[in-house]
Amino acid sequence: MEKKNYLEITSSRRLKLASVSTHPKSKCLLDNEYKTLLRSNHVRLEEYQTLLYANHGQAMLIIFQGMDSAGKDGAIKHVMSGVNPQGCSVISFKQPTSQELAHDFLWRANRVLPARGQIGIFNRSYYEEALITRVHPELLEKEKLPKQDRSFWKFRYRDIVHYEKYLHRQGYEIVKIFIHISKNEQKRRLLDRFNNPKKLWKISEGDVHERSYWKDYQTAYEECIRHTVSKSSPWCIVPGDDKESARLIISQILVDRFEKMKLKYPELSRNEKSKLKKLKTLLK
Repeated sequence: MEKKNYLEITSSRRLKLASVSTHPKSKCLLDNEYKTLLRSNHVRLEEYQTLLYANHGQAMLIIFQGMDSAGKDGAIKHVMSGVNPQGCSVISFKQPTSQELAHDFLWRANRVLPARGQIGIFNRSYYEEALITRVHPELLEKEKLPKQDRSFWKFRYRDIVHYEKYLHRQGYEIVKIFIHISKNEQKRRLLDRFNNPKKLWKISEGDVHERSYWKDYQTAYEECIRHTVSKSSPWCIVPGDDKESARLIISQILVDRFEKMKLKYPELSRNEKSKLKKLKTLLK
């Protein structure tokens, strides 16, 4: 575990999620401290978003993955609340439609990528095609793929890696975040929904049903993270049992990645500066 309170996976080493803590090394004990630190990162993210838009040569794609009730929605809401909605899109990946199933598994993601100069957020993503389909292989039958052999998953992981490397060459900074919660914390959060009238609408049969596949999902995530990591697109495993700490960690991850992009405002040519000078004179 890094000093930054999250685990960054940069190589295809073996991963055991059971040995990765779902609690941060340290957390904000005071509500005021949490709000102050989060607001500070909001300001920085807003500044970087402006730079990203002005530069217009790169885009940031943020991918959130995690078990049901891991806090993906809350993280998006609280971490991204400071950015300009005009320069940010959020896409939630649900059960594929008949049209999406008629295309390759990356098609629905590719058509909703953020434009250069924008931030795109995927709440779940094309990674579901290497997660839920790994736990429930019968879902692959709906994709009507050619007959597959044992190498199917190896090539599916490879396709994702190649796709992300391609996007990186096109100017996309990909931030992959897995919010890691414990099975007991998931149970507590699901029960809280049953006990809170304002959260009853969140309850779905699938959330409860999928708990019986917990170990299968953990294995699927371990294999997926291990085989889809690259230097340009590492995985960030964020301890998620404490929601506020997780949000702070995620906000800092985004600030750090923006810093690494070394964004600058565009430099005007001599002719462009001359035109601006004339326009300023006309304005006066």
